[in-house]
Amino acid sequence: MNKRGFASDNNAGVHPEIMKAIESVNSGHTIAYGDDPYTASAVKKIKSILGEKAQPYFMFTGTAANVLGLDAITKPYHSIICAETSHIHEDECGAPERWTGCKLLSLESPDGKLSPVSIEKHMYGIDFEHHSQPRVISITQSTEMGTVYTPDEIRAITDYAHDHNMLVHMDGARISNAAASLETGFREFTVAAGVDVLSFGGTKNGMMYGEAVVFMSEEFACDFKYLRKQGMQLASKMRYIATQFERFLDEDIWLKNASHANHMAKMLEEEVMKIDGIRITQPVQSNAVFAILPKELIPILQEAFFFYVWNEATGEVRWMCSYDTTEEDIINFSSLIRKVMN
Repeated sequence: MNKRGFASDNNAGVHPEIMKAIESVNSGHTIAYGDDPYTASAVKKIKSILGEKAQPYFMFTGTAANVLGLDAITKPYHSIICAETSHIHEDECGAPERWTGCKLLSLESPDGKLSPVSIEKHMYGIDFEHHSQPRVISITQSTEMGTVYTPDEIRAITDYAHDHNMLVHMDGARISNAAASLETGFREFTVAAGVDVLSFGGTKNGMMYGEAVVFMSEEFACDFKYLRKQGMQLASKMRYIATQFERFLDEDIWLKNASHANHMAKMLEEEVMKIDGIRITQPVQSNAVFAILPKELIPILQEAFFFYVWNEATGEVRWMCSYDTTEEDIINFSSLIRKVMN
């Protein structure tokens, strides 16, 4: 089935330039498990973007990047504070708890964001052996609600965390969309804002597969190669992940792709706002549009353009745009909405 839709940016294919990059390393022999020149070059590229202290480790999936990155900086008696909408809380099948042994402490967050004020709720029982000990604050950029933290908002969280002997993990599955929205590079709201561990995503923005865990200091990365192996994420043919990252991190790929996806989301927002009976529920700051519409119309729309229902009780849906979403997709979808609403 090749039906276009707005379900997920994971549904889009591989960007042609990424496919060319994969093909370019698909000849001859090279040392396996990352001891190859392509992986070395990709590591160098990430260091040039995030700083020489950055320690990247490539792996297959975003869930693995989140879980193993968190595992590296926690002990089983620790707790991890996150938004109730976060991927680690809602969409990873309990893997963070099972793998790290940590307790996830979720917070209500209508817009997907945390703040020092909201985090205070879970800051008790410190040094009391009957309570799990808060160790990590995990944030998502851009959030699962399509909103984007500013660098100052992230700095407020990291300052709070570090003042309380805690660390900050960032789920950057859609980090490119956030950077495009902020009109900055990646460094400004990661290492420069005090983030300690980053799950660096590319799959949702044109890569075939592959994510990276990036530690911002060697302290947390010193034993990670063993955790990656135990976590079944040490790729034997790592060159195929590494070469994607190296090509992806050229601005004509990540920035162009993310900017286009964000622009398509704004266009979709503008079109549906012209239709009576639809309410946009979140600021459209990246490549996601959240809206409430009559529940009985949702299955009709899904037949033509598949998408997911976010909240069945309220009729809230999520529409995701991708690097390959077209203006024609937006016009055809909004026209269908207008038709069924009438």
